[in-house]
Amino acid sequence: MRIGLISAATYRYLNNPLQPGSNHGTAFASTFNGFEESVVSKYDWTFVRSRKRIEDVKVVKVWDREKIWAERLAQACSIPTVCETPEECTEGVDAVILIDDGSAEQSQYAAHPLRKGIPVFCDKPLAMTARKAKQIADLSRNTGTPFMSASSLRFVPDIIKLRDQIPDLGPVHLAQCICGNELIYYGIHALSMVYAVLGPGAVSAVNVGQPGLNIVRIRFADHRDVVLMVGEHDWMRSGYQISVFGKKGWKTIKPDLKDLYWYLLKAFLDYVKTGKESVPIEEEVELIAALEAGKRSLNEQREVSIEEVFEE
Repeated sequence: MRIGLISAATYRYLNNPLQPGSNHGTAFASTFNGFEESVVSKYDWTFVRSRKRIEDVKVVKVWDREKIWAERLAQACSIPTVCETPEECTEGVDAVILIDDGSAEQSQYAAHPLRKGIPVFCDKPLAMTARKAKQIADLSRNTGTPFMSASSLRFVPDIIKLRDQIPDLGPVHLAQCICGNELIYYGIHALSMVYAVLGPGAVSAVNVGQPGLNIVRIRFADHRDVVLMVGEHDWMRSGYQISVFGKKGWKTIKPDLKDLYWYLLKAFLDYVKTGKESVPIEEEVELIAALEAGKRSLNEQREVSIEEVFEE
């Protein structure tokens, strides 16, 4: 299988300075193609060396807004073609991966390959608003092109194991998830663990925290409440934790993040090969809506329904 990587070689988180290299871009490229340490060590950049490989899949094209770093990533990971445009990166490939480049706008590159019928994985976050996420999801459904967007934490073994243990804990109506940094951009990781373990169904959110320190109660339709705690870096260190409280038992997990990108990429490739979705795109849209409702709740000091965030 031939892969095109878009926005893979640099990272600019929102309004911060551009950083050479990319956690996700280099990790994804080295998972498929491996890497040459002699090339990697020549540059002062962020480069994540994947320990595990996925065989029979190769990145054959790469594009980045900073061509020089795309060229260096291509050298390090033996990618044969550095493209001039993101559209060129979709030519002659079997799937396209849109990398989290810090802009939260990587989904802007999805429409072209979707309309061409090329399967697409869009790195988190799919969008920063539910309405925009739904527009992209609707395009994928209307074109019939396989499309996936998800947090890597959905697929790590600790989270899969916890999901399988839920019957032993009895009915679960309370859960808590925690992570650091911005509520939507990084809170998507924490809430994704809950969705992976307990499923979708969010109906409203109320944020009783304060700026930079979010405490969001998300109510689900099945008489379930989830407390999402997300503190920005000025107030707490980063990390991930999920706790579920069942009628017969409780369980708390700090997931092992080793090889987390390998599990994510494997899930996407399985979808491309089999056509079976591991994460329906509508579920990812709902998840973003819940986060957006939590953010809006803090600003407006009231409970916000999931339906509201889809309105004009």
